[in-house]
Amino acid sequence: MPEDIGLADMRRLVEERSQVVEVLPPSEYAAEHLPGAVNIPLKSLSEATAAQLDTHSRVAVYCWDYF
Repeated sequence: MPEDIGLADMRRLVEERSQVVEVLPPSEYAAEHLPGAVNIPLKSLSEATAAQLDTHSRVAVYCWDYF
């Protein structure tokens, strides 16, 4: 089930080798992204693009947005 997590939890998930997905636009991902993260832009997220995810690993999804 999805849940919001903080920085400490995200660091732990990265250390545990969870799959990290950044849903940022490609230009933002190219400028800076988390180590080992894959990019699936939110606007292109679909069943087909999600098929590249490892279904046997935990997945941490990261998005940065200004409010």
